[in-house]
Amino acid sequence: MKTLDIEAVQAFVLVADLTSFTRAAEALGSTQSAISLKIKRLESGLGKRLLERTPRLVRLSAEGAAFLASARNLVAAHQSAIGSFAVKQRRLVVGISQHLVGADLAQVLKRMSVTDPSLVIELRIETSRAMLQAYDSGDLDAAIVLRHDARRRDGEVLLEEEFGWIAAPDFNHPPGEPLRLATQAEPCSVRAMAVGALDAAGIPWTEVFVGGGVATIGAAISAGLAIGALVRRVAPAGSVDLGPRLALPKLPNCDVILYSNLADAGARGALRTLGAAFRANAG
Repeated sequence: MKTLDIEAVQAFVLVADLTSFTRAAEALGSTQSAISLKIKRLESGLGKRLLERTPRLVRLSAEGAAFLASARNLVAAHQSAIGSFAVKQRRLVVGISQHLVGADLAQVLKRMSVTDPSLVIELRIETSRAMLQAYDSGDLDAAIVLRHDARRRDGEVLLEEEFGWIAAPDFNHPPGEPLRLATQAEPCSVRAMAVGALDAAGIPWTEVFVGGGVATIGAAISAGLAIGALVRRVAPAGSVDLGPRLALPKLPNCDVILYSNLADAGARGALRTLGAAFRANAG
């Protein structure tokens, strides 16, 4: 009877989910070479090739796809067994900028839950400014925000997000008329960035929709009402970047920063997974 290394199985699940040895290593606080060695030993023990590796791509083999569901169940059972001795549930309060939350949030939360099922995750979504203020005042354990203030250099850079002028493919902008914008209410930093770029380029604009979050702006964009400055990763399905076609000014990229001072090892592990998931989804 074969005995499976639970850490190797967990590494396999993370590589499968994040499609990256590097991101899995980040989530586990390990190295890429160590993760690769664990999975090679797992494959050797099973006598099956679980992952197909190329210089730019990691994907499941047919055997890996067949093994994945059972591997998830094994990791979950192991975590549940370990959690039997927990004195109480722990809570992790994380604030995320609403500009960074897209359709991939469900997968991000799933990966965090697999890391530590006993961890209660409280997620707050607001502007980067509001989340950073809440973190500084001690209301959050961690915050993931866009860096708009170059004077503040603390925190960990997770990745760099690209912005685009996002609109429906059939968005109509008659020549000579002000550009119809969908924005968030002031004092949104992304709004300031977008209108500042238009003003600097001498392009007239008018707000036709003010949303209460990226999802509402996405709805206005999908309806063809307006164009909006959004992170490309969270743009609504079917939308396009019309910046080049309309000769709009290029929007600057923006660093995504993780702020945290957690001491709890389990919570730090969940945050590592969260950061790795953001990087994987952006890549």
